[in-house]
Amino acid sequence: MEELNKQLDFVIELDRLKGVYRQALVKSDDNRFENSAEHSWHITLTAQIFHQYAVENVDITRVMSMLLIHDIVEIDAGDMFAFSDQKDLAEQEEKEITAATRIFGLLPEKQFQHYKQIWLEFENAETNDARFAKAMDRILPLLQNMRNEGGSWARHNVSKSQVISRNNYLEGLAPKLWLYACEQIDIAVDKGWLRNE
Repeated sequence: MEELNKQLDFVIELDRLKGVYRQALVKSDDNRFENSAEHSWHITLTAQIFHQYAVENVDITRVMSMLLIHDIVEIDAGDMFAFSDQKDLAEQEEKEITAATRIFGLLPEKQFQHYKQIWLEFENAETNDARFAKAMDRILPLLQNMRNEGGSWARHNVSKSQVISRNNYLEGLAPKLWLYACEQIDIAVDKGWLRNE
């Protein structure tokens, strides 16, 4: 019963992710801000759909696990805009590590170790699975911003080089998607949604 109670505590805690809002706007819902739980679901399905473009060996089941849990830490740490300054991003990283220990620590020990390790693998992006998961986490905001006249890029005066750098996991893992992303970034520059630098 103790194991089940710990799992129930974790599952109930996950509900809080629905109240963490991101910079991305949901165009189909009057441009309200997207929450992190919606984002996690959306990129997980995106990874399934785009898996066919991976030219490296990628275990889609592991990728999906990473994507479903990667933002759980935002329950404690909040969301940080991807293009915030380096000092703020470094502080956010520390908050997220602490949050991962607390939130995954609600689970029984074996599950705690498993999910924290999967989360760390995603964060470190050293395996094909983690790099593909990161690529999916980054291409979806690109698609959303393109469908929303620049969205958060335009609001925050983001540059072309920042978006290219953020999406570079695609280059070796999914060249067809990388080419598409580069084309979209050039269109965004032409339309004035990204600074050309």
